[in-house]
Amino acid sequence: MDLQLNKKTVIVTASSKGLGKASALAFAKEGANVLISSRNAEELEQTVQQIKAATGNESVRYAVCDITDETSIKNLVQEAVDWTGRVDVLINNAGGPPAGGFEKFSDQDWYKAFELNLLSFIRLTREVLPHMRKAGGGRIINFASSSIKQTLDNLILSNTFRAGIVGWAKSLSQELAADNILINTVGPGRIATDRVAELDQIRADKVGKSYEELRKQTEQSIPIGRYGNPDEFASIVVFLGSGANTYITGQSFLVDGGLVKAL
Repeated sequence: MDLQLNKKTVIVTASSKGLGKASALAFAKEGANVLISSRNAEELEQTVQQIKAATGNESVRYAVCDITDETSIKNLVQEAVDWTGRVDVLINNAGGPPAGGFEKFSDQDWYKAFELNLLSFIRLTREVLPHMRKAGGGRIINFASSSIKQTLDNLILSNTFRAGIVGWAKSLSQELAADNILINTVGPGRIATDRVAELDQIRADKVGKSYEELRKQTEQSIPIGRYGNPDEFASIVVFLGSGANTYITGQSFLVDGGLVKAL
């Protein structure tokens, strides 16, 4: 299948590691111009070199960006435009907010989670839309969580704002369809990333188990019987972000090995 990504320009946020990095690598394999970003320049430089070495694609670069800062977001998008003259694909990704229940968090905690996990996506999308329209269309993929289908214990901030992403994206898909700009949301289940390992350790400590015991127990609850790999998650991201996707918009998908039982 021709994904029609060669020489297209892709911005991937929070992409020095984890799901963002795996997705950037997958786009680079398809010959895209890939701009990765996070707040850590050293990690970004290492990731760029790793992607180039793995794919042979030299059209990969980075820009430091704090996605909770509006000016930093504007600079990131402008970097892509100055580099290639276009933006075709935006991958909205952000680190998860702190774990905890309702009474743990202050107003400031809620504001921070809103800025990181919802407002950043809104701002990034606002910045790329003129460039996508100029290019004749575009693709926007939001990274969320399996909580978009079924809430997760002790993650009230994530449950709230991931659901907000779905409502926002569904509404926006109606407005952007006429411009050939398609927007979709993808939620990971138990994918083997640093974030999942961190949450597993928190859960293990809470119930008095070792990390290894808790992971084994969790794997037994997944129909496929194992955690997913980041590249498995990236596969659907690349398709939804490609020219091969011509008719899917406003949808939400899980990559979870069958873990979530909600419809």
